[in-house]
Amino acid sequence: MAGRSIHAFTVLPSLPERLAGLQKLAYNLWWCWNAEATALFRRVNPSLFEALDHSPIRLLTSLDQNRFEELTRDTSFLADLDRASAHLQTYLDEKTWFQSSYPQESDTRIAYFSMEFGIHESVPVYSGGLGVLAGDHLKSASDLGLPLMGGSFMFREGYFRQYLNIDGWQQERYPENDFFNLPLIAELDKSGQPVTVSAPLPGRDVQLRIWRIQVGRIPLYLLDANIPANRPEDRNLTAQLYGGDTHMRIQQEILLGIGGLRALRALGKEPTVCHMNEGHAAFVTLERIRNLMTEQKHDFATAAEAVKAGTCFTTHTPVPAGNDSFPPAMIEQYLGAYVDSLGVDRATFYAKGRQHPENADEPFGMTVLALKLANTSNGVSALHGTVSRKMWNDIWQGLPEAEVPIGSITNGVHTQSWLAPEMGELFDRYVHVEWESKPTDFKVWSKVESIPDAELWRTHTKCRAKLIAFARARLKAQLQRRGAPPSDIHAADEVLDPEALTIGFARRFATYKRGDLIFRDAERLAKIVNDAKRPVQFLFAGKAHPKDNGGKELIARVVHQAQKAEFRKHVVFLEDYDMNMARYMVHGVDVWLNNPRRPLEASGTSGMKVAVNGGLNCSILDGWWVEGYDGDNGFAIGAGEEYADLNYQDEVEGRLLYELIERDLVPLFYNRDAEALPRQWIRRMKRSISTLVPVYNTNRMVEEYYKTCYLPSHHRFKTLSANHLAAAAELADWRKGLLAAWGNVKVEGITAPTSDLMKVGGEFPVSVTVNLGTLTPKDVEVQICYGLLDSLGELTAPKSKALTATGANGSTETFTGNVHCERSGQFGFSVRVLPKHANLPTPFEPAVITWG
Repeated sequence: MAGRSIHAFTVLPSLPERLAGLQKLAYNLWWCWNAEATALFRRVNPSLFEALDHSPIRLLTSLDQNRFEELTRDTSFLADLDRASAHLQTYLDEKTWFQSSYPQESDTRIAYFSMEFGIHESVPVYSGGLGVLAGDHLKSASDLGLPLMGGSFMFREGYFRQYLNIDGWQQERYPENDFFNLPLIAELDKSGQPVTVSAPLPGRDVQLRIWRIQVGRIPLYLLDANIPANRPEDRNLTAQLYGGDTHMRIQQEILLGIGGLRALRALGKEPTVCHMNEGHAAFVTLERIRNLMTEQKHDFATAAEAVKAGTCFTTHTPVPAGNDSFPPAMIEQYLGAYVDSLGVDRATFYAKGRQHPENADEPFGMTVLALKLANTSNGVSALHGTVSRKMWNDIWQGLPEAEVPIGSITNGVHTQSWLAPEMGELFDRYVHVEWESKPTDFKVWSKVESIPDAELWRTHTKCRAKLIAFARARLKAQLQRRGAPPSDIHAADEVLDPEALTIGFARRFATYKRGDLIFRDAERLAKIVNDAKRPVQFLFAGKAHPKDNGGKELIARVVHQAQKAEFRKHVVFLEDYDMNMARYMVHGVDVWLNNPRRPLEASGTSGMKVAVNGGLNCSILDGWWVEGYDGDNGFAIGAGEEYADLNYQDEVEGRLLYELIERDLVPLFYNRDAEALPRQWIRRMKRSISTLVPVYNTNRMVEEYYKTCYLPSHHRFKTLSANHLAAAAELADWRKGLLAAWGNVKVEGITAPTSDLMKVGGEFPVSVTVNLGTLTPKDVEVQICYGLLDSLGELTAPKSKALTATGANGSTETFTGNVHCERSGQFGFSVRVLPKHANLPTPFEPAVITWG
């Protein structure tokens, strides 16, 4: 085709005016969590809707014109269309939780940046848990009416599609996304031309086009580098999610952070708060700093104070190796000229990305950058918060782990997105419609107890039967594609049993998740699954990262076991795990199995999706399950032990898993009454729904983010950026003086009673003299840290109490206070000096501390 000029043109489906509502519904992904709207699209052409990944856009572009004409004459269909359209309009127009609860905060604008968003399988720009969580975050933000917008990439190929070769080894293929058949809305300028922005790479700027996907009330803006203005290699920067090497990764992260913020500004939507979902978007902080420096004529330090005030960060990774970092030479290669534009010396800049700023060889860490330039930071479960504080303790040297300023907000799932329609109808009848409008209300979910056991069991059995039918069809297609013998293909119609206890395991196949743990004693497992009266069956699914050979070996081991004669009818691995398959599995399994090595599961959300459908979790006490398990709403493998010997751990927990299945799961499931109902199992199902669903949903999670992260950050950003950053400038100057003078701060004396015997209810005075050097008492807070001592004489879970300045002698100040004896035991106390300033988010944030 060399030398030829190709003129592109677009052909749109010719929808009759009466069906125009279908197109409006199709271009707002609200339809994918509304059962009524989803059923409407399925009704247009059920088999085609199924074949086209449940994509309304592809459905409408693939439909024969005659079918449109038929639908215009179908009064029942038109009535359903009108009802769904009216429902969407009511949803968009009604007063929201945010408007009712925070009417005075209407100037808030939150930008939520994530490398991936999993909203629906028909928009394949996600890989797994991180993206699906981000998608659920947007859906709940929409339900709550938060002034939030998403920022990410419109990948040309997205994440890979998985298939297995004859030996069970994962293979990857990368089909291209047809943008025309996606719910993408081009952002255009006043002249009707695409809005583009640029992001800096060495020696050139990469141009980025902006697309929008509407997620209920929330706009998700997606960057696309695949435009003719860019070099061929630059056009590939938005080709694949998590593809390429570290050079590809750093360039994508520059585009996401710097290009992402520029896109929002070009659209007139500059945020007051930026939320970085994982460290991939941390460069957004640098671009915000650069903008303030340019527009407000301030230095880097001042602009950084204001930006930090309006930034939130969530970390998802519980191991250091999983956090992106780049060698200094690579940072210099890709960001050297950009750093020059910030007017800051290299030492100051690199210090923002290093735990140990003095170590010139330490890589530049994206998580470290995010932690140092965020007003609030959090892990995604209580245990993950603990792990994160330990992992990043060196940033705040000298500070006890428990006080490291990284909190936790436990993940959730968007209830309506993951609920089986059959269960939704059951809730409508017995829990009433409040379950949709009040998903966090325990009183609402307690009404689950009023559902008749027989109806709950019948509904769940129907969902399990649908899962088994789906699994058989997928297995048959897999075998046909691999060229399996006709006998094997025919036998696929008889694998699994719609009445048997069904255990599901589906997630990313990483080695720490131990996807093959259940096969550790294959002989014992064979007896369990082949019990003629009480059979058990397993469904596996999941992808390994293309470069994770350990994960691929795990998949191959599971597949090889599933092919053995003793397991063939009872164990199935389904290829190409996606959100559609996930829905079938969480709707239909009886038990969701999760057996990672504690504490490596940051949160895990798949089990939360099972709970709303009446499934029971069987999990290691890791991630969210430590908080969710109450002894009666599922099953725990072990008691939260952690092991140094991994092989021993696998042996112990493998045995515990078999015993749990044999002694608890199987008897509870198969012990039936005269009405053939497993009453004790059903009781646990109800307990699981009523205790877990009101807590582990993204409405609760997003409300928590708003109250503890977004709102304080918005207020602090407004405070520090007012009057041309006056408060930020004052804080920057104060910090500079503080850090210069801190080395001279010393605790010179501590006076306390000489007797170490005290009575409960009493108190004793403490007097501390501190040499402040050039600082003043208002620059510091002197604290007593006191609490129980452990066997090594260290404080356990210490409490702190501020002392009062009572007099000075030159540069030495005396601070006094009393310690209250609340309980008996062996106690101790220590004294420390921390910075103090009205505009600091926490006294630990400057990362300096002096102990007595």
